Amino acid sequence: MLLHELGLDEPLVTPLRERFLQPLMALLYPDCGGGRLDSHRAFVVKYTLGQDQELGCHYDNAELTLNVALGKAFTGGALYFGGLFQAPAALTEPLEVEHVMGQGVLHRGGQLHGARPLGTGERCNLIVWLRASVVRNRFCPMCCREPDLVDDDGFGDGFTRDEPTTVDVCALT
Repeated sequence: MLLHELGLDEPLVTPLRERFLQPLMALLYPDCGGGRLDSHRAFVVKYTLGQDQELGCHYDNAELTLNVALGKAFTGGALYFGGLFQAPAALTEPLEVEHVMGQGVLHRGGQLHGARPLGTGERCNLIVWLRASVVRNRFCPMCCREPDLVDDDGFGDGFTRDEPTTVDVCALT
């Protein structure tokens, strides 16, 4: 569920990013644009038995990611982390982190990660992909090149141009 579709970007996620996350990320991740976060994509995911129970190894379309366990009773479903996706042996010994209701995990978007299978119950997570156009305008986190921007309808991917009237995404070719 995308939070901007529910009208929660301006009243909730944008102030969270600007007032709390950006100052913290500026200290923790200055090399990833942490002090210059200017956009985000926020959504809620649900893991439950009989539906999505785990999430395979991946990296995010973001410079930085916040993952908060919102609730429900569950067992299992630990998060695991490897190195950056450019490293060939990144998941030889992943670090596992138990996800605790009400707690969040901050990490680089390019860090390989996933969620182990849920044992019991249901877990909902708030995911906020934090983006810094100053970083992604030079290096697309998905194609690892200078972005080739194209106009697109809808919610952009955090790229910017001089003409702010368009929504920009990187054309994967």
